[in-house]
Amino acid sequence: MPVLNGLWTGVRDQTLGAREGSGSESTSQSGSVPAWVWPLGAPVPCGGLPLELPALLKRIRTVWRARLTLLGPRRAEVALEREDACSCLTGDGRLRGHTVILSERRGSYPLIDLRLLNNTAQQGETGSRRKLKRLLSFQRYCHASRLLTGLSPHTSLHLLDDDYHAQAGHMLSKVGTWNFDIFLFDRLTNGNSLVTLMCHLFNVYGLIQHFQLDMVKLHRFLGMVQEDYHTQNPYHNAVHAADVTQAMYCYLKEPKLAELLTPLDMFLALMAAAAHDVDHPGVNQPFLIKTKHHLASLYQNTSVLESHHWRSTVGMLRESGLLSHLPPEETQDIEHQLGSLILATDISRQNEFLSRLKAHLDQQDLNLEDSQHRHFILQIALKCADVCNPCRVWELSRQWSERVCEEFYRQGDLERKFDLEISPLCNQQSDSVPAIQIGFISYIVEPLFEEWMRFTDASDLAESMMGHLRKNKARWRQLRQEPQPGSPLQEEAEGPEDSGTP
Repeated sequence: MPVLNGLWTGVRDQTLGAREGSGSESTSQSGSVPAWVWPLGAPVPCGGLPLELPALLKRIRTVWRARLTLLGPRRAEVALEREDACSCLTGDGRLRGHTVILSERRGSYPLIDLRLLNNTAQQGETGSRRKLKRLLSFQRYCHASRLLTGLSPHTSLHLLDDDYHAQAGHMLSKVGTWNFDIFLFDRLTNGNSLVTLMCHLFNVYGLIQHFQLDMVKLHRFLGMVQEDYHTQNPYHNAVHAADVTQAMYCYLKEPKLAELLTPLDMFLALMAAAAHDVDHPGVNQPFLIKTKHHLASLYQNTSVLESHHWRSTVGMLRESGLLSHLPPEETQDIEHQLGSLILATDISRQNEFLSRLKAHLDQQDLNLEDSQHRHFILQIALKCADVCNPCRVWELSRQWSERVCEEFYRQGDLERKFDLEISPLCNQQSDSVPAIQIGFISYIVEPLFEEWMRFTDASDLAESMMGHLRKNKARWRQLRQEPQPGSPLQEEAEGPEDSGTP
């Protein structure tokens, strides 16, 4: 935004001038980070006084309001309109740096979905849009600033009180337990569960020190990833990514696997889990194909969404410069291995990976000291983490089931609105939540986790997951046959077979 960026630049220049006058260095210890990008928790110099970030924000707010007063009513109105224009820019206008791959961040919404959004905006926002934006909080203006975007949630937009930080920290001490409540953790971190979790796990495994990662660049990259998950998706959002990342961490701790993993293996596994669904449009591949979406044409109708998730991740890695200090050959290898992991989550390749895993287990020829075999097991682990919701405790599993079905039903409503054939599982009138979950468990989840349990030699975690899976499947069968009166699933559970309607 012009106003805030100008104020921030003035503060920065003043600080740098003071430092130059005192003969201090103008760069960080690494020599690559400007001195005005302050580390987490450090006081921010402002007018010669060290201020914590909340105090700095109050100072900026005061100066900003004073400037608008001095500008006069008309010029202040123009300034507000300029900030509105900047904050309303879509992601298609973002610069992608010098990346050579195709990057589609924020540009992958289906065309039909975009038309609906545009029509809705034109109908309701014309008259009161300016007034509404003026009522938004100061944090909203900070959120639109590219300078602050991507910084740690502790130092940027989401200023939480000490009680929330303490509770989130307590939850992180138990992040390796299978009953970890990612929904509660997301609330405690004010919607920053993915960034907070990834930073914590990178510290747990010592990946920041091992790869000599720049903390500012790491926060910038993770902020990009979290931001590029669509919050309006009931299921494929940043909370799902955080949930998959937490599950992957649990799998990396399996005794049969943990001792043989290298830092690169752990880095790839966590990065792929965090970004495996980035910029997901909330519809499936068949929808993109039949609506002739540009992504379907680009990737020739093969692993369309997974290819887009991978290419977007590589684009963000290069834009953030997170791996720019590594040799080009090593960076290229990391990018390709990330692609191999993310592409493995394509559900249409389920039988391919399952058959290969069965063959390895039957022949007992898995050698985890071999990097290719370890990579294959990481692919299986990511596939398990991606579909592990039915293996969670019922309270968490049910929430995820209702969310994914809601996303299916939204796609079905779009298809019905535009006279398209309704995709399987997307018809709310005939596809009930229990029926969808029973089929998903029977044909996708159970076969995969049975082989995973064989691989882990029936570890405690694998036994626990299979126990939850069987109980949850029984609960869904009960809900399908005998829905409880007043239950939110009662209407959905009354499918055509149960209700007797055609």
